[in-house]
Amino acid sequence: MKSVVFMGSPDFAVASLEALIASPDYDVKLVVSQTDKPQGRKQILTPPPVKQTALQHGVEVYQPASLKNPEAYEKIAALHPDFIVVAAYGKILPQNILDIPKYGCVNLHGSLLPKYRGAAPIQWCVINGEKKTGVTTMLMDAGLDTGDILLTAETPIDENETAGELFDRLAQMCPPLLLQTLEGLAAGAILPKKQNEDDATYVGVLNKELAVIDWNRSAEEIHNKVRGMNPWPVAKTVLNGKTVKIFSGCVFSSETNRKAGELYNKDGNLLVSCGKGIYRIEELQMEGARRMHAADFLRGHPVSGVIELE
Repeated sequence: MKSVVFMGSPDFAVASLEALIASPDYDVKLVVSQTDKPQGRKQILTPPPVKQTALQHGVEVYQPASLKNPEAYEKIAALHPDFIVVAAYGKILPQNILDIPKYGCVNLHGSLLPKYRGAAPIQWCVINGEKKTGVTTMLMDAGLDTGDILLTAETPIDENETAGELFDRLAQMCPPLLLQTLEGLAAGAILPKKQNEDDATYVGVLNKELAVIDWNRSAEEIHNKVRGMNPWPVAKTVLNGKTVKIFSGCVFSSETNRKAGELYNKDGNLLVSCGKGIYRIEELQMEGARRMHAADFLRGHPVSGVIELE
């Protein structure tokens, strides 16, 4: 039985942790997770999903503010792990931690490396209109997602799939790939492959400023942005001085002769003219109101003419 230290924080890592705990081939000695964070309107201190899962299974949890302090190194090194598995932990591992495990530190990354290194790769794949993505296991080094590739699993992205939906699918693809990777590494059956730096791309974290829709873009680009920003931070625009969040929609037409940003009602469809094409809003939320379908919005907010969106 191989010993494992697991490092992870959000929902994305939970299925992989559960697979390791359930496997007779691995003994999860310790789970390292980020510190509890205040969440929600009441800012209630909430443990990360990985911590909650570990405690449910009776696995010790360690939440250091930094991995650079001697205490973190000593605690992990004392366990003599065969593997350190990292899945969306959210912190860079220093070299002395990387050097601890017998077979190395294995990272689960939500893209087909070397594309989409960095934070939020799943959301950016959707925003950029990619047709496929996947999960990569990588032998970690000191760089940001620059380590040698071990195994990959690929999947198409549906044209209407949201980042949240893709996030959940990729999380479920991780456990079998992880178990196959660990088995192969221990048996010497996997040859790590250097990443092609010429193909590398980097993406950063999402924020609310990035969620603002530019109606001068094409309807297809806006559709991808709406999908990629769902469930957070949610794409938004301004109508009559109020913020409107747009959760879903579709490309209604590839052509338009209207000015970009014009909102209008055509046969019960809530439409916006774009730089190229027309976008149909399907689900939205006005500032101070509940989330609703476009048909319900039109019943309460009749759009008889043309309204300019900001």
